Amino acid sequence: MPIPHPYLDTSTPVPIAHRGGAGTWPENTMPAFQGAVDLGFQYVETDVHATADGVLVAFHDNQLDRVTDQVGKISELAWSDVQKALVDGREPIPRFAELMRSFPNLKVNIDPKSNNAVEPLIRELKQLQALDRVCVGAFSDSRLGKFHEEFGQDICLSMGPIEVVAARFSSWGFPKSSFRARAAQVPIRQGPIPIVDKRFIARMHSLGIAVHVWTIDEVQEMNWLLDLGVDGIMTDVPATLLDVFKQRDLWPKG
Repeated sequence: MPIPHPYLDTSTPVPIAHRGGAGTWPENTMPAFQGAVDLGFQYVETDVHATADGVLVAFHDNQLDRVTDQVGKISELAWSDVQKALVDGREPIPRFAELMRSFPNLKVNIDPKSNNAVEPLIRELKQLQALDRVCVGAFSDSRLGKFHEEFGQDICLSMGPIEVVAARFSSWGFPKSSFRARAAQVPIRQGPIPIVDKRFIARMHSLGIAVHVWTIDEVQEMNWLLDLGVDGIMTDVPATLLDVFKQRDLWPKG
């Protein structure tokens, strides 16, 4: 069973602002993270890429095109070029270190979106001494393995795709007794296959693994998941999730 980690040290389910609250503010920008904090969120989710000169930035896509007024692949551009891009035409792309230093008490879920972001993220987590307040999740088991090799039990890891499949089969009774991850951060279903149900949650909890579900924006689904007993919900609409938590007297105190 995984050793308890400070990131998951909470007595109630955690509300997590996905990309800071992408349905409310320009995603992965300082106003988004500030907006979530102003609402009272203690957890946010973000993504990271590394520029050609190794600067780690909070940004989801590997290209600038979708959400900024510039074009180009981040890994092929210098920071001096990337910092000219404005999300939704108005907000700069923040450096990861800027996010972490601006909100020293904030817990941050981090998705390194590419292999070349791994070493810069490892380096910055060391420099920032931030292992107690981050959880790293990715759609790559090998990528996550690099963080496990570097930090061992000191870092909170979420499951990669292979571990999620093993966890789902484990909940159906197939033998699998140990996971390196401390959290299963999953969608309700993956294509036609349901992931989150009572059996899955019960099996994960029996192994000491928290279940966080993304990305949930509908009130009915939020309430259904909380009734099932999930440990966290990621949302693009923080104010909506706040209302649901407050109605259920689950909003974190203090």
